[in-house]
Amino acid sequence: MDLDSHQLKAFTKAYVELESSLSGLNVLVETYFADVPADAFKTLTALKGVTAFGFDLIRGTKTLDLIKGGLPSGKYLFAGVVDGRNIWANDLDASLITLKSLEGIVGNEKLVVSTSCSLLHTAVDLVNETKLDTEIKSWLAFAAQKVVEVNALAKALAGQKDEAFFSANAAAQASRKNSPRVTNEAVQKAAAALRGSDHRRATNVSARLDAQQKKLNLPILPTTTIGSFPQTIELRRVRREYKAKKISEEEYVKAIKEEISKVVKLQEELDIDVLVHGEPERNDMVEYFGEQLSGFAFTANGWVQSYGSRCVKPPIIYGDVSRPNPMTIFWSTAAQTMTQRPMKGMLTGPVTILNWSFVRNDQPRFETCYQIALAIKDEVEDLEKAGITVIQIDEAALREGLPLRKAEHAFYLDWAVHSFRITNVGVQDTTQIHTHMCYSNFNDIIHSIIDMDADVITIENSRSDEKLLSVFREGVKYGAGIGPGVYDIHSPRIPSTEEIADRINKMLAVLETNILWVNPDCGLKTRKYAEVKPALQNMVAAAKLLRTELASAK
Repeated sequence: MDLDSHQLKAFTKAYVELESSLSGLNVLVETYFADVPADAFKTLTALKGVTAFGFDLIRGTKTLDLIKGGLPSGKYLFAGVVDGRNIWANDLDASLITLKSLEGIVGNEKLVVSTSCSLLHTAVDLVNETKLDTEIKSWLAFAAQKVVEVNALAKALAGQKDEAFFSANAAAQASRKNSPRVTNEAVQKAAAALRGSDHRRATNVSARLDAQQKKLNLPILPTTTIGSFPQTIELRRVRREYKAKKISEEEYVKAIKEEISKVVKLQEELDIDVLVHGEPERNDMVEYFGEQLSGFAFTANGWVQSYGSRCVKPPIIYGDVSRPNPMTIFWSTAAQTMTQRPMKGMLTGPVTILNWSFVRNDQPRFETCYQIALAIKDEVEDLEKAGITVIQIDEAALREGLPLRKAEHAFYLDWAVHSFRITNVGVQDTTQIHTHMCYSNFNDIIHSIIDMDADVITIENSRSDEKLLSVFREGVKYGAGIGPGVYDIHSPRIPSTEEIADRINKMLAVLETNILWVNPDCGLKTRKYAEVKPALQNMVAAAKLLRTELASAK
């Protein structure tokens, strides 16, 4: 990261303190995920008690130049030439060239071939993928295959090159480069045409909110939820049986419609203002869309740890992305026919789809993101045509894609926010665009969030102990609709009406009454109905209580 001089001094001091404990040991200091800044490189390589230094040469291409500028003699270099954070097969010929140039600097004895970081971030073993398309499979390497690549490179460097292994690798690299499945001319053209416009809606947000209010006629402090409702064992069974072809499409559609109807009725009974269909048909907010977009492939067992014991199965983006058919129209329109209240169309945004997938490494990430944005734009416009007046485009992972180094922040935020705006630039003023963001520290990127130009943003607030509100206390002006979460859905605890009302009052101290929304922190998928019903009941009661208080104060 960007360390200033006193942090670097503290780093040196810590290792000086450790020197006596380290004596007699071979100590490797491993760095990864970005370039090491020049001053940090100097500080690091000057450490006396350290025998070896490891560098990520996949994401740290500038570090290569620093190493070429000199590594203290007698030190070992662990060269991270095999990507630990993606699933693509290594370009062995290119890696060997890099390693040979490093050998010239540190010598054969002191060069160790390594992965760029630990293999926690990639799937375990390609052997477990029996259903994956053979051609695409030949382009991939999971953790087990990466270990084989590291060994093959080390042997080649020692003069024992496995020619058959290297030529099979070169053939796979060439097949990926030239495959017609990777390139879609029409998508390339459409993405290239995006340059030169920043894709903003023609009318400013306050005028749009007025037009939307005339159409939606919502009370002050409108209530809504984020999207998903509890996924019961029964619901998961229906999806699993449909996938295994144990039940017909007709039976599946009937079961899902019944579930949506239940969720709609419950929200109406609770008197929530803007409804959701509960997403019973969705397994995961990225996988569900990826399965319907071209340019994506899916694994059967490509699990990766997300946090704690929770694992996810990221899709693989191998080619140009497009949307062959509408993805959510059927369910959203079915849900809207069940109620007179506004029903939110629910989409995952392009930046989140990108950040929660294994992304192709043969073009810049932003180009892939713009392609996904165009696919989501088609879906947004189809939802609008189908009569859906409120459309939520989730960007849960916007913040987590932020690069480690400050110098790279502006570029990332610029294309990420631009991608979001592309998705909804074509809608009418009366169509209300929501976005949602999950757990994160938003305060340092609040201006980029404002620049997304959504009509309403629902954002995590309770779990982070209301840190978000401090931004508004410090005077940041926000004119769009905003719903800082009023309770934490990751806890089974049911908040009382008074507690929620107290939270809303804290928000009213820093935000205008006419822009504030009342909603939970996040989706309700992981909760049980026994927790969800009373919590939402108390949330609606708190909103009504404050409406009454505000009306009498007037």
